[in-house]
Amino acid sequence: MIPPTPRLPEARALIDLDRYFVVHAPRQTGKTTALEALASELTAEGDTAALMFSCETAKAAGEDVALAESLLLDSLRDAAEWSGWPEELLPPDPWPQSSPGSRLRAALREWCRRSPRRVVLLLDEIDGLQGNSMISILSQLRDGHNSRPKGRPFPASVVLCGLRDVRDYKVACGGDADRSNPISPFNIVTKSLRLGDFTAGQIGELYDQHTEATGQEFTKDAVDRAFELTQGQPWLVNALAHEIIVEMGVTDAVTVARVDEAKERLIRARAMHLDSLMARLHEPRVKRVMEPIVAGDLYTDSALSDDLSYVRDLGLIKQKPPLEVANPIYREVILRVLGDSSQQNVRADPRSFVLPDGRFDLPRLLEEFVVFWREHGEVLIRQENYHEAACQIILMAFLHRLVNGGGYLDREYAAGTKRLDVLVRWPYTGPDGERLVQREAMELKVWRAGKDDPLSDGLAQLDGYLDRLSLTTGVLVIFDRRPEAPPWNQRGTFEQATTPSGRQVTVLRG
Repeated sequence: MIPPTPRLPEARALIDLDRYFVVHAPRQTGKTTALEALASELTAEGDTAALMFSCETAKAAGEDVALAESLLLDSLRDAAEWSGWPEELLPPDPWPQSSPGSRLRAALREWCRRSPRRVVLLLDEIDGLQGNSMISILSQLRDGHNSRPKGRPFPASVVLCGLRDVRDYKVACGGDADRSNPISPFNIVTKSLRLGDFTAGQIGELYDQHTEATGQEFTKDAVDRAFELTQGQPWLVNALAHEIIVEMGVTDAVTVARVDEAKERLIRARAMHLDSLMARLHEPRVKRVMEPIVAGDLYTDSALSDDLSYVRDLGLIKQKPPLEVANPIYREVILRVLGDSSQQNVRADPRSFVLPDGRFDLPRLLEEFVVFWREHGEVLIRQENYHEAACQIILMAFLHRLVNGGGYLDREYAAGTKRLDVLVRWPYTGPDGERLVQREAMELKVWRAGKDDPLSDGLAQLDGYLDRLSLTTGVLVIFDRRPEAPPWNQRGTFEQATTPSGRQVTVLRG
């Protein structure tokens, strides 16, 4: 395990200054572990009683403020009783009597009045609270915070931990998300801390701990590949290693090939973390951000900046521009999830595309796609929820159905690129028994209404992609989404073209 508290270096300083602040990060990134460690360290020093407890059970209360308070106080008491603290540090039992809507404030005030130490609270899963319950709890914390200068006892520091950034809590307290509110303890936007992903060095440190404990080595290339695929997302970093060591039963040195195999297994299994995250794709505010990313279009709606913040807080996209999916594993899973319904309509047998020498027959796959596109394309586009990215999703579904299993698909896409890059990697055995990999590159473009033919741009972009891959030829696919596009039964024509650097490539117009 990576030492948790150094991942939140500012938290301790803020607590020492008696500040109320927010810690946020996507699910499965180590928030709870870091907060538990921080609370234990503070309490062990002797002058603070720091308690972390979860607000998750209070979610069941919905808008019922009284029930939310009861569930929250029950969770707090359970955490204190299981802490192993001496009697004098425990909260009062029973809690003081108070009216609904003020019970949390009264309980915390009485506890702090009795406690021989300063009290610090770390509220995990704070975003489990809903509606009026959220407003009431945060308002009571705000009121208690503001009463401290008057000598009234209340927790010295409160840490709110959840998925979202500080702006949502400010709104819940009655403030404007975009303006400072001097009466709110949650107005310190600059002090909202995000628990970051692992660095490449931290992944190496984590895997080295396994090597020290077992003798099993992760090669440097394997560690680098793990970082490349996960971009340090903690759950994915751990899940890859678990898949290799436990599920695959690998006992020798872990190589890049093992990491790639584990990645494929994780994606196919759609583990709980991936499934719960991908379930968000059809939420309207997630779709508004993700659709232009998948389609390669520009994201231009500044009025939807909160949507962007929300999707970043979920961990689906990178924290900083350019606007793209957070890591290659998410990138692949997103297209697989979105293309699942289209994939069900692909009836071709994947084994029929394997040539006698073991290579993959890409030209025949493209011809089969033309038949599929003419027959099903119009209907599938109408049915596709991500309408602007429908063509890309449908072709990716077709490729996934026929390539995946014997080969691999690597996809690159981001908002504003106006393209989707695809690399087919097909392992096979050469005539002398050597292990080889066939690589085929494709570039996907869309011809939209009122725009010029993207052929010229597509050839230049494909040229750059091929250059980066050190390949001599590739395929450019252009989907025509204009009202004046040819009838569906005439789509799917092939032609040869030359890129700016002189490469001969195939152009498929769909």
